[in-house]
Amino acid sequence: METECGAILSCRSSDSGSGEDSLDRLLPPAGAPRRKSATSLSKSEPPLLRTGTRTIYTAGRPPWYDEHGMQPKEAFVIGLCGGSASGKTTVANKIIEALDVPWVVLLSMDSFYKVLSPEEQALAASNDYNFDHPAAFDFELLVATLRKLKQGRSVKIPVYDFTTHSRHKDWKNVYGASVIIFEGIMSFADKGLLQLLDMKIFVDTDSDIRLVRRLRRDITERGRDIEGVIKQYNKFVKPAFDQYIEPAMRLADIVVPRGGGNMVAIDLIVQHVHSQLEKRELNVRALLASVQQTHPLPQTLCVLESTPQVKGLHTIIRNKETSRDEFIFYSKRLMRLLIERALTFLPSQTCVIQTPQGQQYEGRRFNGKGVSDVSPVQFLCCGSLTLLWALQITGVSILRAGETMEPALRAVCKDVRIGKILIQTNMDSGEPELHYLRLPKDISEDHVILMDSTVSTGAAAMMAIRVLLDHEVQEDRIVLVSLLMAELGVHSVAYAFPKVKIITSAVDKSLDDSLHVIPGIGDFGDRYFGTDGSADWNEAEDKEEPHC
Repeated sequence: METECGAILSCRSSDSGSGEDSLDRLLPPAGAPRRKSATSLSKSEPPLLRTGTRTIYTAGRPPWYDEHGMQPKEAFVIGLCGGSASGKTTVANKIIEALDVPWVVLLSMDSFYKVLSPEEQALAASNDYNFDHPAAFDFELLVATLRKLKQGRSVKIPVYDFTTHSRHKDWKNVYGASVIIFEGIMSFADKGLLQLLDMKIFVDTDSDIRLVRRLRRDITERGRDIEGVIKQYNKFVKPAFDQYIEPAMRLADIVVPRGGGNMVAIDLIVQHVHSQLEKRELNVRALLASVQQTHPLPQTLCVLESTPQVKGLHTIIRNKETSRDEFIFYSKRLMRLLIERALTFLPSQTCVIQTPQGQQYEGRRFNGKGVSDVSPVQFLCCGSLTLLWALQITGVSILRAGETMEPALRAVCKDVRIGKILIQTNMDSGEPELHYLRLPKDISEDHVILMDSTVSTGAAAMMAIRVLLDHEVQEDRIVLVSLLMAELGVHSVAYAFPKVKIITSAVDKSLDDSLHVIPGIGDFGDRYFGTDGSADWNEAEDKEEPHC
C-alpha cells in the first residue's frame, strides 16, 4: 500500500546535486543521536521517520491551528536566490541547523523544471538547451505548490532527473511545515512567487568559485563531460546570471556574501525567524480547557443506546479491579458495536439483487465513487438493512490507543485501508504534538473513520482532523469514533468541525485538574497494553501481545 509520511522534510530532487538523501533531510531534536534505519515503529523507540539510508528522531509539531480548527498564521517562507553553485543549499542547511526547530521543509526549484519535448530533449543531450532561463521552469505549478504548502496543506513534489532531463513517474508527498526554505536560481523571477516569500535572501559568491563548484558537481553527480559543462556555462549560465539573477539582488532583504561560511549573516537570519515563530505560537489545549460549555450536546454526536449490554460492558472496563485480559476482551466487544454503528452513517443507496433462489431482494449499498465498478466485498447487517460496501473506506488510528480499534474495523470492512497518526502531549507545554503520520495514497477520495480510545479536551482529535483536512479529505466524510468522551471534547470537536460525525459509547461530564475524563476509564493505552506496572496485568502478556 502506497502511503504518505509527514515529518520534518527537506524536499529536493534526488538528482539535484545536493548530496542529501532523496527523501530528504530531517531535523532531530537538539542532542538526539542518529541511528541506522529501522523497519517499523515500536513502543520502545521514540517517534521517527525512516528514509532510504537513515533514521532520524523527530520533534513533535505543535498545533498550527486555533480552537476554531483554522490556521491563523501561515508557515514562514524563506526564499534563497543566487547564481548556480553559489552555495544556496549550504546556506539553507546552515539556517536549518541553527534554527533547531521541528518541521522544516527545504524545497528546491530544481524539482520544477518543465517537461521537455523530444526536440528539447535532443538539445539538452547536446548541452544546447537553456536550463538557466525563466522559461525553463514551471512557475504555475511551483507557485501553486508553494502556496498550498504555506497554507499547511499536503502537496506533491515532482522529482526531476538531471541525467535523463525528465521527471520521475512517482512524485514525493510532503506535508507539515512551520518554516519553508525555498531555494533556486530564479527564486525572485516571478511576481506571484515573490508574494509568497516572507524573507528574501541573496547568496553572493565569486563567479570563479561558482564555476569550479559547477564543474565538480556536473561531472561527478550528473554524468557530464568537462567540455559540455564549460560550453553550457559560457552559452547559458553566465549570461543568465548577468541578465536575470544578479539584477534580482536588489529585491533581497538580506545579502549573504561568501555563502555558508558567513555565520554572522546566518545568525541574524535565524534570530529574525525565531521572532516570527514566537508570534505564531498557539496554546490550543489551554483555550479548550478554559471554555465553559453550556450548550446542549451537538446533533452530530451519536451515543450508543445505553442498553443492559452496553451498560454491562462499561461496568467491566471502568472497574479498576478488572484484569487485563478481561479488559481487552470486553473493550473489543464495545469497539465492534461502535464500528458497526459508525458504518451506518456512511451514505448508501437502494439496490436490488438476486438471491440464490432467483428472487429479487431490495437492499442498500454504499454510495461511494466507483461503486458500480467494484465487486461486492462485504455484507454488513445493520438492523433491517443490508449494506454493500465498496473499497472507499479508510480507517485512521490515533496512536497508540486508537490502534486497538483497528481489528474491529477490519472485522467488518474487508481489505480496508489503514493510516496512522502519532500525537503525543508535550509534558512542558501540555499541548498535543504531531510526531508521525502514515496515510494511504489519495485518501482525499475516501470516507475516513478516525479512531481514538478516549477524548478529553478534544485537542488530539482536533489535530488529527486538521491533518486529514490538510490532506483534502472532506470534512463531512470524517467520522470520529471513540469509546469514551468528555463533554468538553465533544463540544470542542463539534465547534471547530461541525460537519464531522462523532460516535461514542458514553459521554462523561467533567475533567479533573490533570484533564483526565471523570469518572472515566483510566489510561486506556496502559490498561490495554499492560504498561501501567500492575503485576496482575503483566501476567496477561502471554495471552495477547500488543503491537505498536
